[in-house]
Amino acid sequence: MVLGMQLDFEGPEGRLEGVLWDPPTPARAAMVFCHPHPGHGGTMHNNVVYRASRGLQEAGISVLRFNFRGVGRSAGEVAGKEHGDGTVGADEDLNAALDLLVAKRPGLPLLAGGFSFGARAASRVGGVRSELQGLLLVALPVRAFPCQFLMDVQPPTHLLMAGEDEFGTQGEVLAQFPNLPQHISVEEIPGTDHFFKGELPLLQQKARDWAIRTTDSNTKP
Repeated sequence: MVLGMQLDFEGPEGRLEGVLWDPPTPARAAMVFCHPHPGHGGTMHNNVVYRASRGLQEAGISVLRFNFRGVGRSAGEVAGKEHGDGTVGADEDLNAALDLLVAKRPGLPLLAGGFSFGARAASRVGGVRSELQGLLLVALPVRAFPCQFLMDVQPPTHLLMAGEDEFGTQGEVLAQFPNLPQHISVEEIPGTDHFFKGELPLLQQKARDWAIRTTDSNTKP
């Protein structure tokens, strides 16, 4: 497996810390994948983020993970510390990461995604960055926080939920959003919690399969 490239890049509040994984073959796309809530110990080294990113890399994607402001070596105050949902600053940091990836891997289709808090950030940015060609939202916490911006996402979007997630399940997504547009799909891994305990290999496989489907559709004439 190709080792990651440690890198620092400029964010709105100073340095942001990241790791860029390239696949062993020419990349099919480039993607930023975001970590869970910084206020609850979330970092880019989270197990779900790590496994999902490995699956994406296995599918031929260049994957950038990074620490939001105030996490690890990233400068600034923890994103949105003054708000329970942690939204302040996260979108700006993600936009900086996407800009970096465009510069580092020019010409590749651009994707975004994340786990929990990171999925919320990706879905918000997915409503405003028209160059994004796909979103993967893992365990979007629809029970815990407002996620109405899901209806504004522009690219094809896939939600991967956990069947016993205390922060939201597939059923709750469909109940809250009964009129999901056709470009938004929802899938569930049954019998597991928010952190996909016991199902991390399956999560990795699902991320890989999604990436292959998405990049195949983006390259077809």
